[in-house]
Amino acid sequence: MTKAELRKQYLQKRQQLTEAEYLHLNRLLCEHFFSSIDVSFLKVIHTFLPIRKKKEPDTWLIIDRIRREFPHIRLSLPKLNLEGEMENIYFEGIHQLEKSKWGIEEPKQGVPTPSEKIDLVLVPLLCFDKAGNRVGYGKGYYDTFLASFKPSCQKIGLSFFNTTEVIDDLYEKDIPLDSVLTPEGLLTFK
Repeated sequence: MTKAELRKQYLQKRQQLTEAEYLHLNRLLCEHFFSSIDVSFLKVIHTFLPIRKKKEPDTWLIIDRIRREFPHIRLSLPKLNLEGEMENIYFEGIHQLEKSKWGIEEPKQGVPTPSEKIDLVLVPLLCFDKAGNRVGYGKGYYDTFLASFKPSCQKIGLSFFNTTEVIDDLYEKDIPLDSVLTPEGLLTFK
């Protein structure tokens, strides 16, 4: 299937989740994150903030636990700049956030996070294939963004659903993920 077909199908699958299913899947993702990924040696984790109306995985569960149990880890959030490129901004607290024109919470100000400092990045997606290629919303922000990270940075997608067989229209600039976290556990591709 093409990215456009997969995008439509998986957006619909997410919207069909009941609130109870959505909450349950988010709890499973959080549990598997901490049972599958050794965060003790990480210094900086970059994560997206969920778009609730699109029923994206709720990264707040992971963020809150990291802040409580792993205070040595700094968190970084994405912010779209005026040139339409994503930047990394250290997360200081919810007082720092505002909704963008797309309704996405992002830092209104803050200290930039150098890409080379980031050890792990949590990536939003709609679906993925067996090689770790992802389908997002189609704007290409994350592919450009992921290309800026150091090679050792772990790129982990979050998905409520298992893999799709094949994505027919991959591009040479698509950046595959190292792993995807699902409610069933962590799938690693490399």
